[in-house]
Amino acid sequence: MSVKKMAEFFKLNGFEHTYDWTKNDRLKSLKDLRTVGEKEKNAVKQSDFFIMMLPAGKGSHIEYGIALGLGKRIYLYSPDQDIYDFEKTSTFYHLEKVTAFVGTMETFLDEVIILEKKHAHITL
Repeated sequence: MSVKKMAEFFKLNGFEHTYDWTKNDRLKSLKDLRTVGEKEKNAVKQSDFFIMMLPAGKGSHIEYGIALGLGKRIYLYSPDQDIYDFEKTSTFYHLEKVTAFVGTMETFLDEVIILEKKHAHITL
């Protein structure tokens, strides 16, 4: 499942996507990088929770660090067991505010919806 499809899934379930980086044009300058970086940082600040899908690039890991530092709830999706492989994982994937999930994307998304509705005190 793509990031765009995931965002649509959450929107259909009543959530707001704070920033859609997939709509960015190709960046061509350091000024562009700065502008997008500010937008991404602000989106993490405005969010109630953060999702990172593995494998992820350096930008995603920086956003992950911002979310950790701000005390956001973090959902980490891995398509395989690598997050539990001591040689391949990161210490930051196993912190208290991080909910790690391995399995199908569909099951992961359903779990996030359930957990977030509990945080919002919404009766299912």
